[in-house]
Amino acid sequence: MEIIPAIDLVNGQCVRLSAGDFSRQTTYDADPVAVAQRFADAGVKRLHLVDLDGARAGQPVNLAILEAIAAKTALDIDAGGGIQTFAALTQILDAGANHVTAGSLAVREPATVADWLTQFGPDTIFLGADFKGEHIMVNAWADQSELRLVDFISNYLNTGATTFICTDVSKDGLMQGPSLAIYKTLIAQFPAAKFIASGGVTTLADVEALAEAGMHGAIIGKALYEGTLSLAELQPFL
Repeated sequence: MEIIPAIDLVNGQCVRLSAGDFSRQTTYDADPVAVAQRFADAGVKRLHLVDLDGARAGQPVNLAILEAIAAKTALDIDAGGGIQTFAALTQILDAGANHVTAGSLAVREPATVADWLTQFGPDTIFLGADFKGEHIMVNAWADQSELRLVDFISNYLNTGATTFICTDVSKDGLMQGPSLAIYKTLIAQFPAAKFIASGGVTTLADVEALAEAGMHGAIIGKALYEGTLSLAELQPFL
């Protein structure tokens, strides 16, 4: 299972939100490029980079930071936040992202994202399945869509997608453990999909349980910044 540290950006700084609430924000580092370099130096291969400013603005905001991380590390970067147009998609890829995560747009404009999957391939276009309960959340997690999580995954598997970043919004940043039961159900229902867990990963036991369940990857954010998980502990997975 791939270990994927997360860097979430607000005002150019490395932050974490609690349950997707912008009013419950903690800033951990003013230099996200240095944070990414520390991850790379520890042997990490992947990075999940989220432009929260971009998610609220509806267009990429922190491109310069993406460019700097791509220039100064060899990290395999999947980037999300504010990717609403083809122009934004190409901006993100040109800035150095290896993968782009389509979230809200994938709910509102499935035909657009299907075209992107055809043009760029499923190794480049990831699907952001941000969920709360049974439903997909959109608009920087502010709104619940009518689309059910399982239908979202099923529809995009039929469209050619393979990789789904599944974030339980209700657990993200709360350090209460991941939604293991939901992930196990998804793996059983959609064995062809590559599922990446996000939200609530707090301890080494959480990571081991996700790996045992068959998750393709685990995104880890607040636990690394708060110290409940260390890069040293994760070395066997790296």
